[in-house]
Amino acid sequence: MAAKATAEPKKGAPLARVMRPINNVVERWIPSALVFAIILTLVVGVLGMTIGHAGPIEIIQGWGDGLAGLLAFMTQMALILLLGHMLANTRPVRRLLQTVASWPNTALQGYLLVFVVAACASLITWGLGLVVGGLLAKEVAQSGRERGVKLHFPMLVAAGFSGFVVWHMGYSGSGPLTAATPDSFIAEQLGYTIPITDTIFSWWNITGALATIVLVALALAAVAPRGSDRIVELPGGAGSEKADADEAIETPADRIDASRLPTLIVGLMLAAYLVVHYVNGGQATLDIVNWTFLALILIIVRNPFEVIKLTKNAAANVGEILLQFPLYAGIMGMMAASGLIEIFSDMLVSIANPTTFGLLALLSAGIVNFFVPSGGGQFAVQAPIMLDASERLGVDPEIAIMAVAYGDQWTNMIQPFWAIPLLAIAGLKMRDILGYTMVTLLVSGVVFGGVLVMASLL
Repeated sequence: MAAKATAEPKKGAPLARVMRPINNVVERWIPSALVFAIILTLVVGVLGMTIGHAGPIEIIQGWGDGLAGLLAFMTQMALILLLGHMLANTRPVRRLLQTVASWPNTALQGYLLVFVVAACASLITWGLGLVVGGLLAKEVAQSGRERGVKLHFPMLVAAGFSGFVVWHMGYSGSGPLTAATPDSFIAEQLGYTIPITDTIFSWWNITGALATIVLVALALAAVAPRGSDRIVELPGGAGSEKADADEAIETPADRIDASRLPTLIVGLMLAAYLVVHYVNGGQATLDIVNWTFLALILIIVRNPFEVIKLTKNAAANVGEILLQFPLYAGIMGMMAASGLIEIFSDMLVSIANPTTFGLLALLSAGIVNFFVPSGGGQFAVQAPIMLDASERLGVDPEIAIMAVAYGDQWTNMIQPFWAIPLLAIAGLKMRDILGYTMVTLLVSGVVFGGVLVMASLL
């Protein structure tokens, strides 16, 4: 049973009242991400034939030839989401979340705890952070109800989703990891790879991530319900789910599937490989990040039965994303065939300078994210343009990479696509949390823009 999604905005939240018309537009008129990808395909095709230098045949051929261009990248992105969801739902992680949920003694502590934990989880891997935000919101709400602490459930869920605003600054950031991956489309364009020490682990990105967490936490505390504000609590019976019953052991094959040994052996082998990789000077890439989380999952699960269950539950969140990536690859093919990459790059170069480039790239990426909500898909479409423009302006490529990354995570706060898994866990709609996540958008946007300008000046 879900919390009341139709509850009126509370008296103490004027931003929620201001956002109500926008919420209604989002709920009624924004189509699915798949439809957006189809619309963008048609728009780019028309642009390629009008302002580009390609005819209909060249556009169709460029599109068709490009469809298979991101197959490896698509698999890497799907694995990040799949493994993050699986990790969040392992029994040790669920027990940890239940323990953490008992810490807050006040409603404000509960809201801030959910945000900070979700942000830290997102910095580890975005798939984990996205799921943890929803799960922890429910656990904190359940724990608070049992102890008589009244918590506004939409605020808890909004805090959980707000933690997602820093995901591209962390270990699973698809943009910087793609740039660090040999043979990726970015490496092919640049002629070299960019290690994550220059992007994710640069001092300015780490500073930006910490500043974002601190300032967004303060902003959420400022708009949190208090006093006589209306509170919509988690309904009775909507708390923690019970653990799945163990599989019946009836045959020798069942005993093998119920043994911890098979998964533990493979998990330890993967862990040993990762140690050797880093000891030999290897860099973090998309594949290495995925093997890290797979190793962790295989080590902490109890048996293959549990892995199979976790995989089945997580797979439902991956299918829609998989179908979009060939369309994004086709868009890249049309842009390359028609010269749109150079045309759009010329437009940016004409209005930017080395100092303002990062800020303008951030704003453009934030807009593009509405139409290409997948971080990996957006990076595939937009990064080649930004890298070409940054080279012509003499701007370091890592600023272009992180500007696209920041723009993607920034407007996720008011783009409903990535909120879908979390909202499904919580049983809410986007309109219930948008008044709060808009605050996150405003504060994080100032931080991201400031970090990019500062990095450009140094």
